[in-house]
Amino acid sequence: MENVKSYLKQLLLLAQPLAPLDLPLLDAHGATLASDIEVGTRRVLTGGSRIRSTHIGIAASVGLDHLPTHPHPRVVVISAGGDLTEPGEQLETAHFYEVNSWLLTTSVREAGAIGYRVHTIPTTSAQLRLLIEDQLVRADLIVITSGPESEEMTQAALTELGIISKIQIEMNPSGSHSFGLIGPDKTPVITLPTDPMTSFISFELFVRPMIRQMFGRKNILHPILNAKLIDAVNFEAGAQRYLPAVIDLTQSEKTVKALDLENWADANSFIIIPAGVNNLAVGELASVMNLELRAD
Repeated sequence: MENVKSYLKQLLLLAQPLAPLDLPLLDAHGATLASDIEVGTRRVLTGGSRIRSTHIGIAASVGLDHLPTHPHPRVVVISAGGDLTEPGEQLETAHFYEVNSWLLTTSVREAGAIGYRVHTIPTTSAQLRLLIEDQLVRADLIVITSGPESEEMTQAALTELGIISKIQIEMNPSGSHSFGLIGPDKTPVITLPTDPMTSFISFELFVRPMIRQMFGRKNILHPILNAKLIDAVNFEAGAQRYLPAVIDLTQSEKTVKALDLENWADANSFIIIPAGVNNLAVGELASVMNLELRAD
């Protein structure tokens, strides 16, 4: 069993910053400045910053029409499984609507990367392997989720393409996780759990930091804050738990409210419940991972 920090450390070893490109000013906008910009002995721009309009203006003011950047990572999101049905189609018996590729592709884009959603839902490991191979040409990172009955198919396809490690993580909710390098260019790949909420939590904990590191950003992790609980939180004691919640930062005293596990669309944070803890009382201070304070 791996804990969250240990697993993330392994993933970040695979997600090195992308090689810098010298981009025209308009194309560089929104990417990460790869190095300091100096004019004589004066530093006018600091490397590691997201390139904003003000950076573009200053670059132009000193006569630059290009900037060295870490480009936007290209992330391909694949959802695999014959037990999945596309939204808008008739739901068959024992099938589930395909949720994760929609959720994760938009999460990728919110993280600042270029997200590609693969529309095909393969039903055999051979089909999935060919699909992944076709996507490698445009991928800096591949993210895969499977239907409840398709995890073995996914593992079989990935094992044919590279070295894949499957692990269990000491967290709740957990689910199936694996990672590795595949294809001739050793492209990083990570698989996420089937359940959409669990997949969302895993994305924020693991995939988003990978993307931001590939982006060359200084701050890759969500900040952890202390906030007072509006309602009590009660669970069976077990592994460290991440509970979708809404944190309010508008008042002098930060407060946080846990969301119903069936209705987490408004989540802007996770309440972190330490391992072995089974309840937190009303008014108690809790550690909260804020998803909206996304420093550049």
